[in-house]
Amino acid sequence: MQIQVHSDNHIDGSARLVNWVSATLGSQLERYDEELTRVVVHFNDENGSKAGANDKRCQIEARPKGLQPLSVTHRAESLEFAFDGAMAKLGHALEHQIGRLRGKRSPSHRDSVESGNPLLRDMLLEEDFLAEQRLRSS
Repeated sequence: MQIQVHSDNHIDGSARLVNWVSATLGSQLERYDEELTRVVVHFNDENGSKAGANDKRCQIEARPKGLQPLSVTHRAESLEFAFDGAMAKLGHALEHQIGRLRGKRSPSHRDSVESGNPLLRDMLLEEDFLAEQRLRSS
């Protein structure tokens, strides 16, 4: 997963900001590492040099493999709060979209049992065999 960080002219897009955002996102989205190709973070100060309530905006766009990109935005009084809010929204969106897809792709219980524990598989086969024997003797 590639992480890109962009900021407007009113926000110091220092290496420290990029490293902090990359490390935080990397750890938060680690479980989606195989599904995501790229995550792009945009920081904006909507009022420029003027002060204002909730004038810091963070937009995060995540690009899952084979799916439409997801985009979330959060506004707050600081970059940290804007980033935290956007990250929480992205987590919910990814859980909804990718979690649902994982559920559709997961094998049935019997498939997982048959490819899993050999002792459990033998017990199921024995149950099937005994049930068949009971039917024949009836």
